[in-house]
Amino acid sequence: QILFRLVSQTYSMPLDCVWRVSGEDLFCKLWGNPDIPLLSKTGDFMLGGVFTLHNNIIASKPTLQSKPEAFTSMKLHLKLSQSFFFYFKSLNYRGYQFAEAMIFAIEEINNRTDILPNVSLGYKIYDACGTISLAIKAAMALISGAGEAQSSTLSCSQQSSIHAIIGESASSPTIGIATLVGQFNIPVISHFATCACLSNRKEFPTFFRTIPSDYYQSRALAQLVKHFGWTWVGTIRSDNDYGKSGMATFIEAAQKEGICIEYSEVIYRTNPRETFLKTVEVIKMVSSKIIVAFASFIDMELLMKELLLQNITGLQWVGSESWVSDKNVATKENYRIFKGAIGFSNANAVMPGLKEFLLSAHPSSTPGNTGLIQFWENIFDCSFNNTTSKICTGSENLQQVNNLYTDVSELRITYNVYKAVYAVAYALHDLLACQDNQGPWQANQKDELPLYCFSVLQYLQKVNFSANNGEYVNFDINGDPPARYELVNWQLSINGIIEFVTIGFYDASLPEGKQFIMKNKSIVWANNDNKIPKSVCSESCHPGTRKATQRGKPICCFDCLPCAEGEISNNTDAVHCMKCPLEYRANEEKDQCILKDIEFLSYDEIMGMILIIFALLGASLTSVVAVVFFKFRDTPIVKANNSELSFLLLFSLTLCFLCSLTFIREPTQWSCMLRHTAFGITFVLCISCVLGKTIVVLMAFRATMPGSKIMKCFGPTQQRLSVLSLTLLQTLTCIIWLVKYPPLPHKNMNSNKEVIILECEMGSPVAFYLVLGYIGVLAVMCFVLAFLARKLPDNFNEAKFITFSMLVFCAVWITFIPSYISSPGKYTVAVEVFAILASSFGLLLCIFVPKCYIVLLKPDRNSKKHVISKMQSKSL
Repeated sequence: QILFRLVSQTYSMPLDCVWRVSGEDLFCKLWGNPDIPLLSKTGDFMLGGVFTLHNNIIASKPTLQSKPEAFTSMKLHLKLSQSFFFYFKSLNYRGYQFAEAMIFAIEEINNRTDILPNVSLGYKIYDACGTISLAIKAAMALISGAGEAQSSTLSCSQQSSIHAIIGESASSPTIGIATLVGQFNIPVISHFATCACLSNRKEFPTFFRTIPSDYYQSRALAQLVKHFGWTWVGTIRSDNDYGKSGMATFIEAAQKEGICIEYSEVIYRTNPRETFLKTVEVIKMVSSKIIVAFASFIDMELLMKELLLQNITGLQWVGSESWVSDKNVATKENYRIFKGAIGFSNANAVMPGLKEFLLSAHPSSTPGNTGLIQFWENIFDCSFNNTTSKICTGSENLQQVNNLYTDVSELRITYNVYKAVYAVAYALHDLLACQDNQGPWQANQKDELPLYCFSVLQYLQKVNFSANNGEYVNFDINGDPPARYELVNWQLSINGIIEFVTIGFYDASLPEGKQFIMKNKSIVWANNDNKIPKSVCSESCHPGTRKATQRGKPICCFDCLPCAEGEISNNTDAVHCMKCPLEYRANEEKDQCILKDIEFLSYDEIMGMILIIFALLGASLTSVVAVVFFKFRDTPIVKANNSELSFLLLFSLTLCFLCSLTFIREPTQWSCMLRHTAFGITFVLCISCVLGKTIVVLMAFRATMPGSKIMKCFGPTQQRLSVLSLTLLQTLTCIIWLVKYPPLPHKNMNSNKEVIILECEMGSPVAFYLVLGYIGVLAVMCFVLAFLARKLPDNFNEAKFITFSMLVFCAVWITFIPSYISSPGKYTVAVEVFAILASSFGLLLCIFVPKCYIVLLKPDRNSKKHVISKMQSKSL
């Protein structure tokens, strides 16, 4: 009892409930004046209506100690400047149109025989003044039957005569109504409450609506913003359930689409002017040119006036259905600010006969029609009671009135009221059809339906019918209709009238990716240009660069960094650069991968040609020397230097020159196996011959001493065997190398990122360095022995030349190692070829050129007489 009294005082409820001492029944008596509906009519089945017929109220805070004062409507004056006042007209013409549309639908149903035959629908319509408190008060009046009782008491246990409630327009008042009425299993059908929160069946089990949920509209707006390439936007919302829920869903969907919110402002009709001025200052200072406004039309009107005063134009507005297709907002004055605004709205509709019905409305003093009296006084600026002003005669003609009440060009929301009434009618029709199976229905039996026929609520969930425009009306499990929107664009007609031109559609029932459809119609933009306005925090990153988010800023604010070496990006606004495959490299623009150039030492390039020329020149010179030695093979100087080893040395030098040619070509499996093994074997053969010649010189010197028999130990046979054995050892090493770890062609992609180096992989570096080391050991031995024999008599002075040749040979190969390691790509091969040629030329020139000089140019020194005379002079 205390709780009921508390609620009654809070919402001016006219009932005071007291218990009988016996506790058998609870009786109620009127505690104050009952709330009389502004528009009402009796019927077999009653429908309630709650609409915003007045925009603002004067309210006092309840003290809970005395009877609260009644709420009264007012005109809200807001001083915006010294010379300009803005006010909301207390009367809401659009709300009256909604109420009359409900009555129109009820009268139409009552006149039909295919729906609810022999049954009449009645109505009670209350004014919520756009507030939560009055909306709840109206709902309590409807479910309690307050105002119906003619006696001082009535039963509190009496079942409500209202079978469904149509309304309210705003989401917050509707939440209050649905929360209260849901406890009594009375359905609430809203025509304009779009908050996604109302789809929660646990909290609002009896709520339905004929307008899609903002769950879909918010996502549609995010897709719309993404479609036009706007990634940097500002947002404005109403500070109520509609704005909070809708904007929260939009921001969530926008972030998934890669859209960033630069700022988010909150407005509400009761906020002080400073709040709106702050919002305008934010709009002026920010860089984004797109504003997404999820707000009610009343809140937007207040903001518009401030924007008009400061002449804030050229911004592209994206709006929710609450204001973007509202005639209250779409004035020629506001078009300066909202030119080209786009947003989603319900499809427009045509309601035949509504215009005539609206114009036929007339005030009277009869109960149920008193709500039209203030409406009539406001429209014609007269009064029925006050003799000090113009007297209303009742003969005034609505045909001459042109306002939002009489305007039927935009019936997007009004048609939702019409559909809501028909949905309830079809549910009642199905309910009565169930009862008809039990016998003829009588009007006085409306409270005695069979239990298994359920209630209006269950049948409303199953409603599925076609409206007069062909649209199918039904509800999903959450009480929501199918989500379909028109995308409208504010355009100024030739007659100076703001038109909502349909430029696209959104249908949530279609597969993802096909839900948003644009029509082939020109769009008017706010920037007075035919091009889509741009709104980005940072310009797009071109292919070849990647995005790097700026520290402390949203992801839409970024720097464009060029891709690193070997990486590309072929998309605009790439987040990451992609590495090219190993055989590819990035082009100069770094937007595509191209095949790397293949590099190897070839015959076609100048360096390769020069090396080939020197190799062939060396082989030719060696052949010439061999011919000269063969022609003069019987001369003392040729015989004195072991002609057999000399010819073998010349042969091996020829092979050394020619083996360098295997390095100058594209590496293949056979060329890789041949080049290093041929090089190793031929050079060992060459050095073995030089070593043999050096040993022969030493042995020959010792053999001249009396009693020496050393030459017998190192004769021609031993010389051949030594060369053969030394070469055979290298050959065995190379064979093992080729069998176990053969050198193979290899694409070196790491040394140079720009080219692919074709080279021969050693297979076994150990084997390679064993081959080189063996050559080095033999070369050092030659050098040491030749150095020891350098002071022999002139007729045995070949040791001097061998010493010098080995010095050149060792110097070349010692410098070869660091050069070989440090040289990149094909230059590594060129260094190796150069070392082969240089050492070969060193041996050829140092050992054989002096002898050829004597043979060809100083023949007098190539005779026995000359040799004997030199020996005699040495002995003296």
